[in-house]
Amino acid sequence: MKETLVQLRQVMEQKQVDLVLIPSSDFHGSEYIGDYFKARAWMSGFTGSAGTLVVTRDQAGLWADGRYFIQAERQLAGSGITLYKMGQEGVIDFPQFIVDQMPQGGCLAYDGRMVSATLGRELEAALAKKQARIVNEDLVDLIWKDRPALSEAQAVLLDERYSGQSTTEKLTEIRAIMKAEGAQVLLISALDDIAWLFNLRGTDVQYNPVVLAYGWLTQDQAVLYLDTRKLSDPDKLQLQKQNIEIRAYETFYLDVAELKDQNVWADPQKLNDAIIRAIPQSCNRIEKTSPISLKKAIKNSIEIENLRASHLKDGIAVTKLMYWLKTRVGKEAMSECSIQEKLHQLRAQQEGFLEESFGTICAYKANAAMMHYSADPEQDVPVEADGLLLIDSGGQYWEGTTDITRTFALGPISSEIKKVYTTVLQGMLNLSEARFLYGCSGINLDILARGPVWQLNLDYQCGTGHGVGYLLNVHEGPHGIRWKRTAALSEMQQLEAGMVVTDEPGVYIEGEYGIRIENELIVKPGEKNFYGQFMEFETTTLAPIDLDAVDPEILTPSAREALNRYHQRVRKALTPYLTTEEAAWLKDAARSI
Repeated sequence: MKETLVQLRQVMEQKQVDLVLIPSSDFHGSEYIGDYFKARAWMSGFTGSAGTLVVTRDQAGLWADGRYFIQAERQLAGSGITLYKMGQEGVIDFPQFIVDQMPQGGCLAYDGRMVSATLGRELEAALAKKQARIVNEDLVDLIWKDRPALSEAQAVLLDERYSGQSTTEKLTEIRAIMKAEGAQVLLISALDDIAWLFNLRGTDVQYNPVVLAYGWLTQDQAVLYLDTRKLSDPDKLQLQKQNIEIRAYETFYLDVAELKDQNVWADPQKLNDAIIRAIPQSCNRIEKTSPISLKKAIKNSIEIENLRASHLKDGIAVTKLMYWLKTRVGKEAMSECSIQEKLHQLRAQQEGFLEESFGTICAYKANAAMMHYSADPEQDVPVEADGLLLIDSGGQYWEGTTDITRTFALGPISSEIKKVYTTVLQGMLNLSEARFLYGCSGINLDILARGPVWQLNLDYQCGTGHGVGYLLNVHEGPHGIRWKRTAALSEMQQLEAGMVVTDEPGVYIEGEYGIRIENELIVKPGEKNFYGQFMEFETTTLAPIDLDAVDPEILTPSAREALNRYHQRVRKALTPYLTTEEAAWLKDAARSI
């Protein structure tokens, strides 16, 4: 059993706590988190970016979704922690597990700053039946002696040539929505919401260019709560000129507690349990989706132009990597890690590149069956001229955020694998070519990409697409493309012109291979006629799709035409930036079929 569990149970006994909930989060509900917040990973040894740990006096369980089943089984082996595979038939969810394991009159402990208001409320209601109490305390902090400190990295204000809109204009728009809803105060906690509203960027969270901060907005006051050492004097002055007050990060909760008789807009999906509990009873809470979410998701014209530029740069890097792979594999030593490093070097050569937009997934053969696989330098896997290699990666550029997946055939592959690969491609093309009436959401469109895969009696245990931020989080709501409704995601959010969404169907066969092909799409208006406003997609990703893995006979004629048009665009866009040898190779690699 892990020593961390032994130590935590000693603290639980001292404090008369029966269960401890340890989520994968920070104080802001972020997907990717800084080292200070990685309590679940430190406690369990499971390093996936999502998962929930529950510890009782004699049991421990970790809940993970389908992206992490294989990884979690390996990392939890021998730890004394049971893996609960979320979404599988007969698998209990962790809130019910907490209720079932809670003794009458017992006690649950969690750090309310790391638990969403929605979950906190659900647990409180469920545990009331057992007269159980909830203690808001971070017990892990009592045993984590060498816990990393909060980030002290510098922050910068984003120039308007990148943001396309000033902070003053954004504040005016949000205040107008607040006024229409009767809200006097808007509480802001999500880091990407704060980054968007204040045109602020930083490096407090790896891959996400955000700053640890809170925000507070009224009709005549805007307050930014952060470590003031993060800002330069010129940036502080610029914020002050826009009537934005800067206060210390840790004072946010104290200020919330001082509210009196206000109409407070408090998004329970975005705010944590501790913030909601700090709002005085005299206040009226308006519990609706934050008005920033939708505004942020709809990119303005300058952001869209910049995004096109970022995808051109990214496409150059990915295409150069594909050339290198295809011409060098089997002739020189390479591995998952060395290929990953080569891609980083090629991106770093592009002007305006900042960092990856998430941890690159470079997975060879059976490793690609793990959707969120991470290559391990200590057990580096050699890559040879055989089988499939899946690379899911992205970049953060001043011009925007990218996310692309390509699966490469590095040598001969079976006709069965070609069939599956081509079927995945068919689904990806179906979605990218879709025309749909305004008012449709991702839940209406998922079948276009997933349908061909279902025809093979296969599936992928994740959504088909997610929103993408602008020099922000690679996973951005409120929209997405998936077929299954969940409480935490807004599948019914209709698609608006200017939204960015990924298109990434796949197939993952444990122990054998993984296939995913991903492009990014921008939603735009199409024809308007008697039937209404039609919408369509513009594909922004620019990199060839490996024709060595495609069986053209499986593709429908319209899909072949779409693929040929796409490859024609890729050749035209990228050729001027390639060497003579690379351009000659691309002419064949992106040929019409």
